[in-house]
Amino acid sequence: MTRIFALLMGVCLALPLQAEVRVLARVSVSEQVVRVYHEGRHLFTWPVSTAKQGKVTPPGTFTPEFLSRNHRSSLYNNAPMPFSIFYRGNYAIHGTDQISKLGRPASNGCVRLHPDNARILFRMVRAEGMAATRVVIAP
Repeated sequence: MTRIFALLMGVCLALPLQAEVRVLARVSVSEQVVRVYHEGRHLFTWPVSTAKQGKVTPPGTFTPEFLSRNHRSSLYNNAPMPFSIFYRGNYAIHGTDQISKLGRPASNGCVRLHPDNARILFRMVRAEGMAATRVVIAP
């Protein structure tokens, strides 16, 4: 009995702890919107711009990797990317100065938001933690 208990405890300790998801940003590529939830409650629906023709916004469920408040693109002419939430390598949800293009595909793959909305989401993620945040990109 003691060996079985020790084995079970070893298995339990080896399993990664799953953080409770407190912030969810669900991007709909077909609708060009992001819906933001906090603790399961829908708070905001905002227009976004995802990848333009010939580019891709990768679908999936992601946990943010890092935050960058005043980021500038090293790939696209030093373009401003305020309040960036990087979720897959060079892909991020971030503010844009291309506000007139929100609501239609226009990016090189990132999810662009109005800077005011990006600031709100950035602060939510920073307050709750990246481990408690999920970014879902749905077709």
